[in-house]
Amino acid sequence: MEPILLSFPDQFETERLIIRAPKPEDWKPIYTAMQASINELKPWLPFARQEQTEQDVQKTTKEAYLNFLSREDLRFHAFDKETGEFMISSGLHRINWDVRKFEIGYWVDTKHSGKGYVTELVKGLTSFAFRELAANRVEIRCDPKNSRSKTVAERSGFELEGILRNDVIEENGELRDTCIFAVIEDPNIVKK
Repeated sequence: MEPILLSFPDQFETERLIIRAPKPEDWKPIYTAMQASINELKPWLPFARQEQTEQDVQKTTKEAYLNFLSREDLRFHAFDKETGEFMISSGLHRINWDVRKFEIGYWVDTKHSGKGYVTELVKGLTSFAFRELAANRVEIRCDPKNSRSKTVAERSGFELEGILRNDVIEENGELRDTCIFAVIEDPNIVKK
């Protein structure tokens, strides 16, 4: 199977969000949200520990667009349905097309955190993966100390499968653990 030949929607909606593939022009609201949220992102996301210039974000946004087209990585951007404002960068990453396995990653503009938007996005993206991509497995990985991310996984119907001890080494040499949450069928579909 050639993933680049797969056809699926590049946009879908949840109750409050429009979730769509990245566009090169998305860089500006992403950069603004990233700068406003940098202190909350630094402990958990390596990219946030390095200075992000406008040019860096332009480049990574364009790369995300190209990777989406080639099906190498499926970044999605979430926007408020009412205002059109950028809220969340997310996506289906570390894709294994043979297994049909995907990992959901996300970060939210700080001014929108704590309002259930990330959980809404994760539920929508999980359903998208099962419905449109025939997923067999969807994961969320996070640091055990990241209580907000763990809560999102749990509220979205993901089960903690285990903790990989000393799984990641930080720039300062510190070893960190990784929680692995997963679902193997869409938890958002009510079974009869």
